[in-house]
Amino acid sequence: MNFLTQGENPFSLDNIRRTLVRLEDTIIFALIERAQFAQNNDLYNKDAAPFKDVTNGRTFLEHFLWETEQVHAKARRYTSPDEYAFTSPLPDPILPSLSFPKFLAPNDINVNAQIMDLYLQHIVPKICAEGDDLNYGSAATRDIECLQALSRRIHYGKFVAETKFRSNPKEYSRLAHEHDRDGIDKLLTNSAVEAALLQRLHRKALIYGQTVEGPTADEHQTTQLKIPVEVVVDLYKTWVIPLTKLVEVDYLEKRGLEWDGNVDW
Repeated sequence: MNFLTQGENPFSLDNIRRTLVRLEDTIIFALIERAQFAQNNDLYNKDAAPFKDVTNGRTFLEHFLWETEQVHAKARRYTSPDEYAFTSPLPDPILPSLSFPKFLAPNDINVNAQIMDLYLQHIVPKICAEGDDLNYGSAATRDIECLQALSRRIHYGKFVAETKFRSNPKEYSRLAHEHDRDGIDKLLTNSAVEAALLQRLHRKALIYGQTVEGPTADEHQTTQLKIPVEVVVDLYKTWVIPLTKLVEVDYLEKRGLEWDGNVDW
């Protein structure tokens, strides 16, 4: 996790939103990279002949993801409060532990299973050509980059939720004790920010996804898009924003129920 220096609060809502904006770029470029390969559905099939005897009952993607996360775990990736593993068991870090600022309330909220499902069912088929090009390792590597970026973006909603809780703890606590999840959702939602996000995504996907031809980069020289703009916008509108809000509401409900009158830990 990147923290700011020189006295600036890394957990201000503005700084958290800047991180979320940067993650938009990461996600779009990861999708563009995955889109250069075919769907390669054998990657997601436990009975696929090329991998049946080497993945211990997992799909190739599951097996490759587990192997990747084992390496990342040793480098203490999942000790960071904004990183969430998809697989287990994972080894302990081999690097010395780091001391992160204590900001989030203790919680075990993890929606990676839903992220995996939406990615395989609704994203890969929309951004990749049908068929099998045998680029299994390359495609799976890009799958993992997409999944990890989506996971970080969605779970980062906890930081938004904690910031908003600290701005109005009594009201969030009241709603939590009434189990009014709709009320929590309404209180934390900023419709103007969401609308601006979708407009920004549309423009980014249009710019980043261009195929430019000719000796100079000019907006009139594009021939086709590497991924459809509407897929990126729909990904956020239909999946990323609702899943993020699910994380936020789950977090705020638990936070409100356990609130003891102090906001710091």
